[in-house]
Amino acid sequence: MSLRTLPLLFINLGGEMLYILDQRLRAQNIPSDKAKKVMNDIISTMFNKKFMEELFKSQELYSKKALRTVFDRLAHASIMRLNQASMDKLYDLMTMAFKYQVLLCPRPKDILLVTFNHMDAVKEFIRDSPSILNQVDETFRQLIETYSCLPAGEFQLIRQTLLVFFQDLHIRVSIFLKDKVQNSNGRFVLPISGPVPWGTEIPGLIKMFNYDGEEVKRATFAASGSYTSVLTEGSFDLFGDRIIKLGTNMYSVSRPVETHMSGTLKSSAAHTKENAAPNPLAKEELNLLALLMGGLEIKKPTGTDPGFRLNLFCTDEEEDHAAAIRPPDLLDEVINIQVSKDQQQHEELARIMGEFHVQEQPRHSCSKGDDLLAMMDNL
Repeated sequence: MSLRTLPLLFINLGGEMLYILDQRLRAQNIPSDKAKKVMNDIISTMFNKKFMEELFKSQELYSKKALRTVFDRLAHASIMRLNQASMDKLYDLMTMAFKYQVLLCPRPKDILLVTFNHMDAVKEFIRDSPSILNQVDETFRQLIETYSCLPAGEFQLIRQTLLVFFQDLHIRVSIFLKDKVQNSNGRFVLPISGPVPWGTEIPGLIKMFNYDGEEVKRATFAASGSYTSVLTEGSFDLFGDRIIKLGTNMYSVSRPVETHMSGTLKSSAAHTKENAAPNPLAKEELNLLALLMGGLEIKKPTGTDPGFRLNLFCTDEEEDHAAAIRPPDLLDEVINIQVSKDQQQHEELARIMGEFHVQEQPRHSCSKGDDLLAMMDNL
């Protein structure tokens, strides 16, 4: 398992979340000023300096449930509200889109180019907000510094870590089904043709060498697919042509997107099953999660800036139906994070936890998020 995977996972999932939200904001005819504020608030929170510092520390991946908690908080870092069913659908779309991109990467290092495509799109969303753009550029530079010089073997570990993380997720997505890149059971159909990885040759030729490294014989065979060469490697700089299209916006053309149950597995059901068995490291993971989320500085809405609800389904009836059939969580126990014991050792964590104390708001208010412990009730 690679300990450098978390930033790539988070940024790519975040990029897909922004694509989906932008598409739905346009589809629901949300006023442009409110839509812009939503995107600005989420991106500003996502690329908060303190948050990114914690994210880039060498560490293992969090569980699906813990990562979902972070994105719940991110999605509500603005005046926008999402019901639970819409949040489920949003997370399903995010994860399946990035899983497909990881599977299609011609070579492991191209995961970084996918990340850069997402970063380029994020910069486009906030091109008129210089202060937020500076935050994003700082993260961009950190990505280049951290990942550009990694060996191919490290990227292979990163790819395998991501595939293990996604291996039990088989949510059917309408776009993938219509394009025939996903089967009815939610598994992807991988192409046997197309461009070969940069720096490699088209299959069909066998070369034989002697002990001195000299070529002595050639043989050809019929390849089972139709392959093309890649003439230029994608740019790993702050600006440049990434060459590959993975990680770009597949919602740029207005297309309805639905998620469906895949046999016996639905995303939320998978999360529930994953947490049915007690995890002896759960408390430690939540403490680390608290540290990671300590950088999420959520701004409170003003009275002159009312919130609104975003529906990721076509109608309210579809959203209500999805909420009605959503599997209940099997694990109702609450893990209490004790920060009072050994106060000197946990002084920093106690301070961060204190920052999450939010005065209770009426349920009908436009609060931008619950405090951390309230969110942990759902774990």
